[in-house]
Amino acid sequence: MRKILVTGALGQIGSELMVKLREIYGVNNAVASNRRIKEGHEALIENGPFEIVNINNLKQMADVVDKYNINTIINLAAILSAKGENDPASCWDINMNGLYNVLELGREKRLQIFTPSSIAAFGPSTPPDNTPQDTIQRPNTMYGVTKVAGELLCDYYYKKFDVDTRGVRFPGLISYETLPGGGTTDYAVHIYYEALKHKKYTSFIDKGTQMDMMYMPDALDAIVSLMEADPAKLKHRNAFNVTAMSFEPEEIAASIKEHIPEFKLDYDVDSGRQAIADSWPNSLDDSAAREEWGWNPKYNLEAMTKDMLEKLRIKLNIED
Repeated sequence: MRKILVTGALGQIGSELMVKLREIYGVNNAVASNRRIKEGHEALIENGPFEIVNINNLKQMADVVDKYNINTIINLAAILSAKGENDPASCWDINMNGLYNVLELGREKRLQIFTPSSIAAFGPSTPPDNTPQDTIQRPNTMYGVTKVAGELLCDYYYKKFDVDTRGVRFPGLISYETLPGGGTTDYAVHIYYEALKHKKYTSFIDKGTQMDMMYMPDALDAIVSLMEADPAKLKHRNAFNVTAMSFEPEEIAASIKEHIPEFKLDYDVDSGRQAIADSWPNSLDDSAAREEWGWNPKYNLEAMTKDMLEKLRIKLNIED
């Protein structure tokens, strides 16, 4: 039976992943952890085991692993791209030193480790269209640097110590449940909220900027599917390209207008986040994930927009 510890469980991915894990593996077999309690997550904290855990504190983590007989860690604790540029030292400390602690626990206690990477692991010299699984990675952000280094470190622990490490390169993630926490693709979440509340949105990403995206239900399925995949079939392990759709701000606006015809999109470009977006791929080749563990997303832009607006109308108590 899996006994799973999720770090960063109160973040955008973790808060939804915990619900899914507890449904699949049982409430007491999925332990949520975060370095501090956040408002709005009372149900998650109260509905199952929860621990305050700082991944930079190895003893604290080891104590929790022992307490719950953990055999799997899903390491979601991280500082994202935009925040990482504002505080690169903290970005390195959490994303790399924290990951080192997680991997050390994996080595000492023979744990399976899942750590997501990101499209931020690529850079301006990477082929931008249909970016290959194996290609040049020279990012120009601290977040991207930590993701490349993290991929390599996970590979090292697998090859050197036989730690069962796995991971994917997530694109921008879109969710109606939890707002994102300082990433470059955040506009693709905020646009839906503003469309319903105000019928307009001002994008900090410029028109014509194409970026890979994924709806959260597909992202959660990717984590579970890769965790459960036959290890004998995994060649890449720690850095699978995964994608579901790729679009520009005006394309997501057009999909919203199909449901809210009066919606208007304007632009007030944030030069810092725009520079990050310009350094990322337009689209990814995810054939390795499809071949090695059956990756197959369910949502395209049209299906996601329909579901997002339906769910947000209920959440925000907005009538048609």
